[in-house]
Amino acid sequence: MGERETVYDRTVRAYLDQLRDVSLEAAARTLGGVFQDRIVILPFFGEEYRVSVERITGPSGKQPTHDICVILCKYLLLCPETPPQKTDWVSFRDFKDSTPLITYFRHDVEHAIASAFSGKPDALNRASRVVGGEGPALEVSCDVAAQFQALPRIPVILLFRDADEEFAANCTVLFESRAESYLDAECLAMVGGQLSYRLQTCEKPLGPVQSFPGAADDEEGRV
Repeated sequence: MGERETVYDRTVRAYLDQLRDVSLEAAARTLGGVFQDRIVILPFFGEEYRVSVERITGPSGKQPTHDICVILCKYLLLCPETPPQKTDWVSFRDFKDSTPLITYFRHDVEHAIASAFSGKPDALNRASRVVGGEGPALEVSCDVAAQFQALPRIPVILLFRDADEEFAANCTVLFESRAESYLDAECLAMVGGQLSYRLQTCEKPLGPVQSFPGAADDEEGRV
């Protein structure tokens, strides 16, 4: 276990060293972050993270998990010179180099969410609100539809259809097509994994369940 952690630490350190060749102030401006005292402040699923060439800290003041560190570093390292304008929504499998990760994404992200919340759309609505979900910028017909801001330039949409007499519960996670200009396929898969984890583990109590605008329970338009 200690050896694996050392490998992870070395990987994060390598990314931080690469950030020394990046204008963090310019990257923060392009990526929707805040540059302050040689640190880039980035919101990730609504929580504040701080990245410098020395370290990454999360809301607790400690270094976050390996996957979050990699996502944040790559977001800064891959910062495009000119932000892309395309905003159409696509599935993970539509991204370049996603093929080796499609099975993971389908099983550990989409199927995991569908299985965890099968028969419990109200619970998914509550969890989505805790994680920062809002009504999606997409007309859909399903039991739960929510849009999350993973990073300032990486919105994510979740569509959930509960189980019925004919079909098992189903979940689809969508990204804007321009997301691959900001993160590679591996990091986008990890973003999906983070969404799945946060939805399944959030415990903050909320008031009465309130469905997001755009979610509907009729069968017309079900795909």
